Amino acid sequence: MISKSFNLYKLLPWVVTCILLSPIIAIVLSAFVIDDSGSFQHLLDTVLLTYISNTLLLILCVVLFSICFAMPCAWFVACCEFPTRRTLQWVLMLPLAMPPYIIAIVYTDLLDFSGPVQRTLRQLFGWQSANDYYFPDIRTLLGASVILALALFPYLYLLLRGAFLAQSGGLFQAARSLGLSPLRAFWRVSIPLSRSAMAVGISLIAMETLGDFATVNYFAVSTLTTAIYDTWLELGSLTTAAKISSVMLLVLVILISLENYSRRKQKVYQRNGSVSTDIRFVLTGWKKWGALTFTWLLISLSLFIPIAVLLYYAVHYFAESLNDDLINYTINSLWLAFLVAILALAVALVVNFYQRLNPGLGAKSAVRLSSLGYAVPGTVVAIGVLIPLTNIDLWLNDLFISWGLSSLGLVLSGSLFILVLGYLVRFSAIAVGSVDSSLVQVSPSLDLASRTLGHGPAKTIWRVNLPLIKKGLLTAFILVFIEAMKELPAALLLRPFNFETLATYVYQFVSDEMIEYAALPALMIIVLGLIPFIVVNNMLEKRS
Repeated sequence: MISKSFNLYKLLPWVVTCILLSPIIAIVLSAFVIDDSGSFQHLLDTVLLTYISNTLLLILCVVLFSICFAMPCAWFVACCEFPTRRTLQWVLMLPLAMPPYIIAIVYTDLLDFSGPVQRTLRQLFGWQSANDYYFPDIRTLLGASVILALALFPYLYLLLRGAFLAQSGGLFQAARSLGLSPLRAFWRVSIPLSRSAMAVGISLIAMETLGDFATVNYFAVSTLTTAIYDTWLELGSLTTAAKISSVMLLVLVILISLENYSRRKQKVYQRNGSVSTDIRFVLTGWKKWGALTFTWLLISLSLFIPIAVLLYYAVHYFAESLNDDLINYTINSLWLAFLVAILALAVALVVNFYQRLNPGLGAKSAVRLSSLGYAVPGTVVAIGVLIPLTNIDLWLNDLFISWGLSSLGLVLSGSLFILVLGYLVRFSAIAVGSVDSSLVQVSPSLDLASRTLGHGPAKTIWRVNLPLIKKGLLTAFILVFIEAMKELPAALLLRPFNFETLATYVYQFVSDEMIEYAALPALMIIVLGLIPFIVVNNMLEKRS
């Protein structure tokens, strides 16, 4: 009995890891499958290189804009003293709760030819048509880059702020004492010491940009993500979609490899310390007003203005928007996000406690492999999940027919099972990382003390470890819940017939240029993301 339980305890983490890795393995294997339809070869001969170049250019532009947005904010909040600094340090994180496609529809509505901005300009200056003046078109690759950067810059801001706070204040003061101005000391000392955090933040932003579908599709920018969506839903070629997904995986591997290669020889040694209040230099005059203007204008563009526009439409079209469909889709989103968060938490507990009870290369490998899904775009995960489950469904149907029974239908690939699995593959890494960061703070001596008192591993986990990491567990649950509420690409590709989430419901109205009816469900997505996000931030502030 003990042997069987021991084998199960050893086997379960690897079973979970293999399930989470199966979509990636399926995508890699699909690269070697011959495409009988010839669709992939046709794409390769015509537009595939354009898709790849657009994708790389989009990533580059989003990263550059994100650096321009995040770096000054992180420096102001971490190393300067000015009014509202304490408020800004957490408000600047809130745009993470804003799906980029919602920001996109708001600014398209505001800045289009028929929008209030251009209409006001025509009334003020007497212009009659678009031929009388020039106004930049937001529905371009550059416009999509700015929109994505407004939604994604908090990733880099959080990491850079943490890096600036962790730096020894004496290094910066030494640079100042050698005659460097604050700006030159920032470029010569603070930025080189924050290179690791910047590389990780840039990688996160690049991966999120690579996986974006709704924004680029709404702006008619052809990328690899839109190619996967069109190939599967319009051409019906799963093999071709899988091959394009393998190209995206290759781009992803190149991005991660470049990030690791750029830091291969970097070693930073500094005395433990932080930027304390007495080291922060006080901004006065035009510098103070410049910092206030930049930070609050950025928050207004990325959060306050989109919410204000959505509130306006939601109030004016409330009666038409509030219907049974909205209520049903809200319930669908809530229970789906709740279920995925619970399952992701279970996965995190299995692999992390396996690592804690069996420290070594094998356990670390299980944790790292189970976390690969978050680095893979949602469209790629969707195709990777579709391939094995569709083949299993076909095999089961053939088996039942050979037994003289009626076919089962698409019991896996055509049900909610595939949607839950796709979300789980995508977001388990968030829970794994959060639980791991909490668990490493629990001293192993507590486990040893529990064992000497006669408690086994299971009772030690239940009585000692879980109570000590309950905040980390709640944080993991909330973060996965927020991401699942916002997820669109995987939901569009994997949802069964007659099943919608708030994200897909909003996207339908966005596709039909009906922002008025998309406003209320979009606000619900934002609110359901903002409230848990604020709760998590307060928990982390209290813990620190």
